[in-house]
Amino acid sequence: MSRRRSLLSRLRLALPACAGTCAAATTLALAVTGTASQAADVHAPLVAAAADLQFALDEIVQRFRHETGIAARVTYGSSGNFARQVEQGAPYELFLSADESFVVALAARGLTRDQGALYAVGRIAIYAPLGSPLVPDAGLENLERLLAAGRLGRFAIANPDHAPYGRAAEQSLRARGLWEAIQPRLVLGENVAQAAQFASGAGADGGLIARSLALSPELQRRGHSVALPASLHAPLRQRMVLLDGASPAAERLYEYLLSPASRAILVRYGFELPPE
Repeated sequence: MSRRRSLLSRLRLALPACAGTCAAATTLALAVTGTASQAADVHAPLVAAAADLQFALDEIVQRFRHETGIAARVTYGSSGNFARQVEQGAPYELFLSADESFVVALAARGLTRDQGALYAVGRIAIYAPLGSPLVPDAGLENLERLLAAGRLGRFAIANPDHAPYGRAAEQSLRARGLWEAIQPRLVLGENVAQAAQFASGAGADGGLIARSLALSPELQRRGHSVALPASLHAPLRQRMVLLDGASPAAERLYEYLLSPASRAILVRYGFELPPE
């Protein structure tokens, strides 16, 4: 138990990996880390969740706490970074990944209860803040015209190296033949939540972000978005899993995430659902 507490202390200190860029945090609270509940309940399960889930999962865990009295502690970030932290001994009990391959890889190493469950399929959207010359459209035609005219400013996506939504953004831009031309304009977020920060801020004309974040009330007030066709990128199959040593409270949350109430919240934030 002391080793787990020590690991948790180091993890909390190490998580803000975006260095100086984190100073740009806005009232969106879309940062590399975020806490859904700061309750002092020692039995509150520690959850690692993909950044695209921030608004939807906050709502789910609040409802879960109201119904069960269990306060989950949720940290948001990139799925690839979380997978590496789990491999290094981070004391998470439940991992919600935006890319199921990370869960499958952890399961193959014996770090999980099983291979978990597919809980959602993510979508990406093109987003532009109010006042931007960029007009979001599903085919990225306006983005292409602005690029060709040299009128596009900074454009945000998540880092494709470890963020599933960043890879989907790159794939979509490549599918439209825009990847090479747009690279000098790109600003990369450590995860898709930070990319949403950049895309909605004064320093960028927009970005490709998670539809679930674009549909949040704050981003809807600050700009416009359009979902991209799923055919432009590989499916964002999102899988969750209980990690080795998960508590009964984590098990209850896992089951709650598969409930009709949770699924309805995910749909409201633009996720597609797998069969029950």
